[in-house]
Formats: sequence, structure tokens, C-alpha cells
Amino acid sequence: MTAWRTWRPGSIHSGSLRRTSEPVPEPAAGELLVRVLACGVCRTDLHVAEGDLPVHRPRVVPGHEVVGEVVDTAAAGPIGIGDRVGIAWLRHTCGRCRYCLRDAENLCPDSRYTGWDADGGYAEYTTVPADYAYSLPEGYPDAELAPLLCAGIIGYRALRRTQLPAGGRLGIYGFGASAHLAIQVALAQGAVVHVLTRSPAAQDLALELGASSAAGAADAPPEPLDGAILFAPAGELVPPALAALDRGGTLALAGIHLTDIPVLDYQRHLFYERQVRSVTANTRQDGREFLDIAGRHHLAVTTSEYSLEHADRALADLAADRVRGAAVLRPTTSGRTILAGA
Repeated sequence: MTAWRTWRPGSIHSGSLRRTSEPVPEPAAGELLVRVLACGVCRTDLHVAEGDLPVHRPRVVPGHEVVGEVVDTAAAGPIGIGDRVGIAWLRHTCGRCRYCLRDAENLCPDSRYTGWDADGGYAEYTTVPADYAYSLPEGYPDAELAPLLCAGIIGYRALRRTQLPAGGRLGIYGFGASAHLAIQVALAQGAVVHVLTRSPAAQDLALELGASSAAGAADAPPEPLDGAILFAPAGELVPPALAALDRGGTLALAGIHLTDIPVLDYQRHLFYERQVRSVTANTRQDGREFLDIAGRHHLAVTTSEYSLEHADRALADLAADRVRGAAVLRPTTSGRTILAGA
């Protein structure tokens, strides 16, 4: 099969990804073998490829927004050959630690992740533990489902972390794959949304999706905010986002990586019980809740499709903010299936 590996972490323009030809993996006990139908391109993949995140598995295959068809199984349970499943970022938790036992498995010290600790979806085939595979909502093509599996789930958790009141005023900083889904959930829940992003094309998309305003990333929104989400990995946006909060407002930092945050002024940025909250991965319950919302309220998913052979170009476009909505990889051999036991 064709796969892309993070050969040497560095700038995406320096050949940090390398295309390989290798055997199809075999599912271990409890796992499913999945033929990849679509794989979303996430900014976390860029952080893995460029070395912003520490190496967990050398030369890993990135990709953790996978829609695929089960072609073999080494797991007992309801998922069978021919089923369409989703593979997301969270791949393993211990189930025994204090965090897992209090329904905070995203904080499990033994957690492992698709496309970081184990090979992901920048390939024609991949595996997933059956307990971490998602059932998918109907009514979406494969390419539109893929971004839901990380961009959508993380955006949903970030929105929850803002504790936005009913009818509240939400600011969204950065407007890529995750933000363009989170805005739709927020609007469906009655929020007023203001988008702050440097990309004119992203500003246009935000207004198309229902934002009340769209301006530059460091601009002030037209009214005080009850909550805000920072999707851009830019620590310099934390002070203006905090300054835009009303009394008691919360800023959620949605990324796994963030550049350094400048010095904050207590009176301007934190007084009146403004607060900052990080977002660390997600629980499987977050995923199930969000996918249920996506099934009940059809989301408009904007995608830019690339063939798997151009995965490096997709990441380069993401790094340069040239992607409208979410980039999605499509294997060109999606019609070729390996039969179970073959």
C-alpha cells in the first residue's frame, strides 16, 4: 500500500514527509483493519511533521480523521466487515486511573493517539482498536465526515469549555477546519458569533456561515464577549482575546500546540473573573455527543480535496493558510479492497 511517514521532523517544505510503499498492516487482538476512504488533514498533523510536538513514534504515519471500511477484524463486538467507521485522535486509555474513573479519560497519563503513537490515516489502510472506533452519522459523504472526527469533536469540546451562557456572545480566533464546524454548533445553540482571523477568505466563509462580524485576528470585536475560543496556534492572540472578554468570560485554548504567550496585565486581561482554560484531546463521550449533533443538525462541511499522493502539498497549503475549510486526502485506489483472510 501507499503511506506517508514523518521521515525527519522539520519544515514541511524540507521533505519532512516521505511517501513509501509497504505491506498492509495486520490488526492486533481487539483491532479492526480499515480501508481508508478519506482522511482529514489537521493542524496537529503539521505539528507532528514539523517537530512542534515531541516524537512519540519515529517515522509515524500521520492522520487521525479517518473514515474507512472495515475489511478485517480481530475483535469481538458489534462492528463487522463492511461497516463504515470513524477513527479519531484518542486511541487508547488505561481505564483504571483516577482520570478514567471520573470520566476524564482525555487526561489519562497512559493515553495514546492515532497518527502520533500509532500509524494513522495518511495511507490506504490502517488499524484501530474496536473500542475507539466511532459509528458515523448518515447523510454525509466520506470526505465531509472526515473533518468531523477531530476538527468537529475538538471544536465541540472547546465550545463546552467556554461555558457560554444561553444566547451568549462568542468570539472565534482563527477560522480553519475546526472553527468552521464549531461556529455552526454555537449558532444552533443560539449564540451570537464574532470571528477574528487574518485570512480574508476565512472571513468571507465565516460570514457565509452566519457570523455576525468578521475582522482581523488582533482586532477588537464589536461587543464584549461572554466566551472565546482560540483555534490559531498563536500565543500573541491570547492578550487581545482576554481583553475582549466581558466580566466572567472564559477563553478556551483549543490547540495542542501554542506559541509563547506574552506577559499579561492583570487588570486588563484577568480581573473581573476572566479565565483561561486549555483543551486537552477529548473523551469518547465528547465524540459520540458531537456526532449525534451532526446527525440531528446537518452541518455544512467545507472541504478541499487532495489525492493521497499529494499529502505533502495538502500540509504545505495548510501551513500557508491556503485551505478553505478542511483539507481531506482521498486514496486514488479506494476501489481496491483486501478481503478478510486474504
